[in-house]
Amino acid sequence: MPAAVVDRLVAGDNPVKVWREHRGLTQAALAEQAALSQSYVAMIERGERVGGVDALRRIARILTVDLDDLVD
Repeated sequence: MPAAVVDRLVAGDNPVKVWREHRGLTQAALAEQAALSQSYVAMIERGERVGGVDALRRIARILTVDLDDLVD
């Protein structure tokens, strides 16, 4: 795991956003690949929604991380 990712995660940044940006994806691209709305992904990243297990599994698969890497 790159140090920049670790630093952001330790600082409390949202893990979905950190991993999405690390993978070079926009919210729209991640949402499309996960069959979610861009606004739903944005709400997860802002902490306004927790995200359902199914949605987080799809996001984790696309970001090639474990589901545990996306939840606190």
